[in-house]
Amino acid sequence: MAIWHNKELTLAHIEGFGKNTMGDHLGIRFSELGENFLKATMPVDERTKQPYGLLHGGASVALAETLGSIGAALVIDPELFICVGQEINANHLRGVKGGLVTGITTPIHIGAGSHVWEIKIYDEAEKLVCISRITVAILKKR
Repeated sequence: MAIWHNKELTLAHIEGFGKNTMGDHLGIRFSELGENFLKATMPVDERTKQPYGLLHGGASVALAETLGSIGAALVIDPELFICVGQEINANHLRGVKGGLVTGITTPIHIGAGSHVWEIKIYDEAEKLVCISRITVAILKKR
C-alpha cells in the first residue's frame, strides 16, 4: 500500500515541485515513484563538481535533501501541514567524475511531528556514492 497522501500520485504531479529552486539549477529530475520510494537523477557537470573535477559533496547533500524533503511533503496533508529539513548527514563513499547520479529515498520513520528518510545515491555503474539521512520536522500551517 502506498504511503503517499494523494493515493493517485504520479510523477507528473511532482514535476513542478522543484521549478526555480536549487534542485532545478542543479539539474535534479524526478525519475521514479514507487509505493514507498522516490528516485531522482542529477548530472555530474560544471554545476555539481568541486575543483578536483569530482561530484561536490554539497551537491550530493542537495540531492539528498531534495529527495527526503519532497518525500515527506508527499506523505503529509498539504492543506494542514508543511515540512522543513531539521538535520541531515551524509557519508561520501566514492568519487564521481561525470554522467548522472541517481538518488533513492525511503522512509525510516513517519511520525506525526517528524519524519526520518534515508537517501542512497548511486553512480551509473550502480555503485554506492553517498548515503544520507534527513530528519524533517512536520509543522502545522499557520
